[in-house]
Amino acid sequence: MEALAKKLGLRTNPTIFFTSAGIMILFLVVLLIAPGPIGEAFGAGREWIVTNLGWFFIFGVTSWVAFLLWVALSRFGAIRLGGNDAKPAYSNISWFTMLFAGGIGTVLMFWGVAEPISHFSSPPRPNVEPYSVEAADDAMSFAIYHLGLHTWAIFTMPGLAFAYFIYRYDLPMRFSSVFYPLIGDLIYGPLGKTLDVFAILGTLFGVAVSIGLGTQQINAGLTELFGIPDAVITKVLIIAILTAVAVGSIVAGLDSGVKRLSNINIGMAVGLMVFVLFTGSTVFLLRAVVETFGLYISNLLPMAFWNDTLASYTGDDGGWGWQGSWTVFYWAWTVTWSPFIGIFVARISRGRTIREFVLGVLFAPSIFTLIWFAIFGWSAMQIDGIGPEAREALGEQAGVLSQAVGESVPLAMFAFFENFPGATLIQGLAVVIVAIFFATSSDSASLVVDMLCTGSPDPGPWHQRVFWGVSEGMLAAMLIVLAGDAGLTALQEVITVVGLPMFILVFAMMFALFRGLAQEKLSEVRVGSPPRPEQL
Repeated sequence: MEALAKKLGLRTNPTIFFTSAGIMILFLVVLLIAPGPIGEAFGAGREWIVTNLGWFFIFGVTSWVAFLLWVALSRFGAIRLGGNDAKPAYSNISWFTMLFAGGIGTVLMFWGVAEPISHFSSPPRPNVEPYSVEAADDAMSFAIYHLGLHTWAIFTMPGLAFAYFIYRYDLPMRFSSVFYPLIGDLIYGPLGKTLDVFAILGTLFGVAVSIGLGTQQINAGLTELFGIPDAVITKVLIIAILTAVAVGSIVAGLDSGVKRLSNINIGMAVGLMVFVLFTGSTVFLLRAVVETFGLYISNLLPMAFWNDTLASYTGDDGGWGWQGSWTVFYWAWTVTWSPFIGIFVARISRGRTIREFVLGVLFAPSIFTLIWFAIFGWSAMQIDGIGPEAREALGEQAGVLSQAVGESVPLAMFAFFENFPGATLIQGLAVVIVAIFFATSSDSASLVVDMLCTGSPDPGPWHQRVFWGVSEGMLAAMLIVLAGDAGLTALQEVITVVGLPMFILVFAMMFALFRGLAQEKLSEVRVGSPPRPEQL
């Protein structure tokens, strides 16, 4: 492998690089040959996990939120990620835009209207009347719960562990490095490399699903705007064009490429949000934004521990119907690509204190998410009709967005914009925003996968980085071409099952980080020299 890597001009760990690439290709071939059987096998595994361990996912993410807040507010919060004199490399604004655009920007565009409307028309809790005021409150609370503090805790936990061990003790920028307090020098051996390969594969397949969802939404927007058919060839062309944009950003690098795309994209997204605010029911939405903060705060604790324990007594699919397909799926899916976001956030956060890191990564995107959902979600529910009187007044227009979501989730955002002035222009802008979010997710994921292979924050050769960018695009495109919806469905089942061991590993990160922080009391341990496991 060393000779092959040298011949190809790679600067990487050959074992990690070629093993990851080989497994990815092998899995793709098998998935394309038999997507149905694989989907059924992993579907059964997912059903078992959801039924028997759904509580573990829900409790686990809540415990990470609590642990992170404790670390930030404790004396450990003053520890600087890097040398004691290190300074942040990016301004607060650039830092925020990069971590957000590389994180869940595409997800917000996809679910900003669709998730609140889905919960509004089909309430999660029993005995809640669809389209009622109570259903609207619950819809907003659950949507923000799914994409607020808890989602960002899944990213922050590995991100903080990476940043602490990599910058504080000069360990390689690899997934395995965070387990140094638990396994010591084994991080450099087969066990460490296995962990690294697992993290790379989770990132590749998790991002591939996101690319698939983003492609569906872009295609839906182009169909709405120009009548372009919703077809396989269209999706492949979309992936090809945006992968080319992502590759250009990859070649440009983190500072020139990813930062510039992220700043542009967040600016456009904020502009779109402001447009909805001021062309919609402005006073209603301003009141709703304030009220949504209260809804989230008051419902956060009950939602964080809600397991729908009595669902079997209310006739809800054995107790895990709704929550298994929403909350548990969200956590399992998100954790599969948390190493990608974690490494990426760690890479752009050198020089910040633990307190700055945790509070910034947890709260800044969560607040933006809350405002986004408050404006888009409440606008959508108002258009659909909240309460019997409003729905009666709307007549045939009542439930128009609920119907759109039921027919096509990717089309929901575009159906929503039909109710605003300049609908065609705004729908076009939404397509561009989704496309750039797509590109920023792809290019940042490619850079992170390259870092996981090289073990260094410095970029590898351009063709090495481009390989991963093209691989992500080809993975999504080949699934769509050769396996269609069955391939993407099977892949979603796979990453849900993969999410369980990854979830356990992130739990282990929490204990590793605690042991690492505990050694800060040992003044003889010099920064830059990793603590020995026996010292912890």
